[in-house]
Amino acid sequence: MRRGENIYRRKDKRWEGRYPKGKKANGRTKYGSVYGKTLKEVREKLYPLKLQYQLIQTNHGEAAISFNEWGYIWLHEIQNNVKQSTYANYEHKLEHYVLNVLGEYSLNELDEEVANTLLKDLEKRKLKTSTIHAVFRVTKQCINLAIRKKMIKENPFALVQLPKLVKNRNQALTKQEQKRLEMAALSTKKGQGLPTLLALYAGLRIGEISALTWEDIDFENKLIHVHSTVQRIVGVFDGQKTGLIYTSSKTASSTRMIPMSQALKKALLQQKRQSKGKFVLTSNENPVEPRLLTYHFHRIREKAKLATIHFHQLRHTFATRCLESRGDIMSVSALMGHSSTQMTLDTYAGALMEQRFQVVAQMEKAIK
Repeated sequence: MRRGENIYRRKDKRWEGRYPKGKKANGRTKYGSVYGKTLKEVREKLYPLKLQYQLIQTNHGEAAISFNEWGYIWLHEIQNNVKQSTYANYEHKLEHYVLNVLGEYSLNELDEEVANTLLKDLEKRKLKTSTIHAVFRVTKQCINLAIRKKMIKENPFALVQLPKLVKNRNQALTKQEQKRLEMAALSTKKGQGLPTLLALYAGLRIGEISALTWEDIDFENKLIHVHSTVQRIVGVFDGQKTGLIYTSSKTASSTRMIPMSQALKKALLQQKRQSKGKFVLTSNENPVEPRLLTYHFHRIREKAKLATIHFHQLRHTFATRCLESRGDIMSVSALMGHSSTQMTLDTYAGALMEQRFQVVAQMEKAIK
């Protein structure tokens, strides 16, 4: 029995009312339902929902695809346009942080309140601020595709006030600490100290060091060609939860040529004399695991009697020494593989402070 617009008497004697929530992926209307023992009860439940979803479709758009379904549609669309490591990162963040919280919402139901629900969940998990920002970046990219396809009208995740991301700029070793670390690295056997020297004297990232081949080392022109990286990424690889991949550098600016210092050239030549493979750090057919390099680094760090520091600080130390020696910001930015000089300035503002004092002193001297 039917009574009124989309109100039915069911076989179980209950009343059911349906209201349109928007359009599904196939273009058909998606309906929601309310139930009651009487026609009056259903009408009281139904009409506010009809009005609510009319407003939602007018203000936000007609797409009633679940965020869970859309998330996987987005991943499928971008898969061939991003690196495998980038795809794995996006997939991991969506599955582990977003879809399990917001997956049941339709795209047109997403609003600032829903976005704040995600933020509260991430904060409850006590994630790092940088991870929270990364999760929101991925989520916003996912929703932006729906906006470009005119499925919804705005991205509510862009309106959320995220916790402030504070960068630690004082990450470089002192000159005395660097000297101790170098001495400890040079005293190691089997080239285990070479990654430390490559980071201190060339500013290479740990994945870039793992990926270095002898073809990348130009001894005649004293140049190191950086164009590849090794990463351990989350995913399913032969039954394993993570896998090691050898791929091209992260960005165009990460592909670069770095002049070899005399000390680094000497260490590399010594390594080449005992090398039997194409990779600089191993004689195996595959590149060395970055985690193994980290393990060797911490043994060297302990030998140098340094407090707990991480490998990436060696790269920051290289940049700081370059700036302290009055290297111009464009050259240092290129050596670091940064996408812009502004990124270099933001990261190493502290290292430039001494030079700023000198500029002011020179200005004052010129006035007098």
